[in-house]
Amino acid sequence: MESQALQDLIRPYGETCFGCGGANPHGLRIKSYRDGEEVVCTWSPEAHHIAVPGIVNGGIIAALIDCHSACAAIDAACRAEGITLGSEAAPLYVTASLQVDYLRPTPHGVPLTLRAKVAELSPRKIVMTCSLHAEGKETARGRGVFVRSKNLGAI
Repeated sequence: MESQALQDLIRPYGETCFGCGGANPHGLRIKSYRDGEEVVCTWSPEAHHIAVPGIVNGGIIAALIDCHSACAAIDAACRAEGITLGSEAAPLYVTASLQVDYLRPTPHGVPLTLRAKVAELSPRKIVMTCSLHAEGKETARGRGVFVRSKNLGAI
């Protein structure tokens, strides 16, 4: 697994993002790492991320899948195009659609692991799949379509 988080390489462009922005005091502040053909994130929910006692809120789960997959999509585009992640030439991809299937309740109080991988890649669109696991069981699965918006340096 890579030693530097994708979000640290993408900075400063995503600093305020709810899912991964380090400067967002109310955000999730996820960290995603390359692991072969997948991008992996381990994240621990806090007390204010629950829906009902003991269960993580579905909206938080969707945000985790969305942001983790978006960072993985930007990374995949950079690798495919030979562009340094975080450079001004790096492309920005934004969410066009997100489908989340909740397979079972996601327990609170344990680390959650997200695994994202490219399902389809073109210069304008990247389709990502992502699974969320808790205690070795898949609890949610997502499919996101991300479209190229502009270059990060143009923000």
